[in-house]
Amino acid sequence: MILEQKEQEFSTLINRHQGIIIKISRMYTHSAEDEQDLFQEIVLQLWRSYDSFKGNSKISTWMYRVALNTAITLFRKSKRQPTTDELQEHHFRVEEEDQAQQHQQVALLYKVIKMLPQVERAIVMMYLDDLPYRDIAENLGITEVNARVKMNRLKKTLKELMIKHA
Repeated sequence: MILEQKEQEFSTLINRHQGIIIKISRMYTHSAEDEQDLFQEIVLQLWRSYDSFKGNSKISTWMYRVALNTAITLFRKSKRQPTTDELQEHHFRVEEEDQAQQHQQVALLYKVIKMLPQVERAIVMMYLDDLPYRDIAENLGITEVNARVKMNRLKKTLKELMIKHA
């Protein structure tokens, strides 16, 4: 394949499926800057492994696998570095009560999902993206039944965490 065609095809792929990369970047980082860095690293890893994609699975499944592996690898590396807190600007705006409550629930959900171990976090993210259990299992190298069981347990765990941290 000519390099220009390959670049165009890859760019289209990234644009079409960037939601996968964004979600994983958000789940495995704690700041906007880190999120952008992880997004770029995932795209770089996808580009590096693009030629090795054989089409044995859906392209989105492959992208999830590369993105999760990249995020987990960087997460492990960052655990070895000292953590620092960032000052963030707070922007206040008036919202309708329902919207504000919904935003709080979503923020709480993301907060408790981030508390989960890496594999469980990945299962929840893929479940929230409506991936079939077959694809979740394939991405994680587990059986479909195991993916279902884990997700059912995770639903209970998430509910308990949300109540605890509400």
